[in-house]
Amino acid sequence: MRALARAASSLLRRASAGSGPAAPVAPRHPPPCAGPSLVKNLPPFCYNGYSTLLAPANEVLIPPELLSSKTVWTPDRELGQYEDLVARVTNFHNEDKGFMVLDGDVFDVPIRKDIVHRVVRWQLAKRQQGTHSTKTISEVSGTGRKPYNQKGTGRARHGTLRGPQFRGGATMHGPKPRSHAIKLQKKVRRLGLKIALSARTAEGKLLVFEDLDVPSHKTKNIVQYIKQMDETKKVLLVDGGDIDKKLKLATQNLHYVNILPSIGLNVYSILQHDTLVMTRAAINRIVERMHTPINR
Repeated sequence: MRALARAASSLLRRASAGSGPAAPVAPRHPPPCAGPSLVKNLPPFCYNGYSTLLAPANEVLIPPELLSSKTVWTPDRELGQYEDLVARVTNFHNEDKGFMVLDGDVFDVPIRKDIVHRVVRWQLAKRQQGTHSTKTISEVSGTGRKPYNQKGTGRARHGTLRGPQFRGGATMHGPKPRSHAIKLQKKVRRLGLKIALSARTAEGKLLVFEDLDVPSHKTKNIVQYIKQMDETKKVLLVDGGDIDKKLKLATQNLHYVNILPSIGLNVYSILQHDTLVMTRAAINRIVERMHTPINR
């Protein structure tokens, strides 16, 4: 990096010390959106799904060889605008089954990591069993008599052998069965699920299926279907109603494929899987659940 910086400074000094005007520097790779006749009048930025920085034609600011050739992706639309989205509907065989409109107030909300963090903490705390228990001095088995006289032995005075300092004695201030659940408002829980769904939609990792029907209970069929999905490591299948028995048998030996009914869809499960597959019925039920008024 220091060598590049020294080369850049020397080129700038030579360009500024010249007697005449600086020679124009033509771009090495004209952008694809500009034809041969438009090379001389190129704009500084050219958007065609990517943005590329070009050196000005009248003066040398940065040498072309020091410019990074890495392209920067610019999204076609701004996220989190509560706009309805149109999604392609398919199935395990990648057949076209039409289109479906995704409600913007569920699948296109602004991403807030703090809300997701609060919901995940609430979920993990609520699912703790809290069955840990230790015995106090009144619960430990053993005699209640004084082990020896108070005075005259030269030893420390004790009134029981069930104290915490003895082997097999009690545990002081130990855990007792309790609930670890914390309180979280219903509207915050609902918002967390909307944010998780919107994040997967923005990443292009939300697939809408017509149904989750499989021809048989063979696991090799599911393995073949998952391999057809691009850049998929862990898949969560969400169906609207009860889980099909053949699908359940076909996926129970695959650690990277999990199935949930729409009523059990939650933020933590969505975050654990990089790809979310939902059926039409599941999406309709989730949207209906999100639009149901909260009982106060």
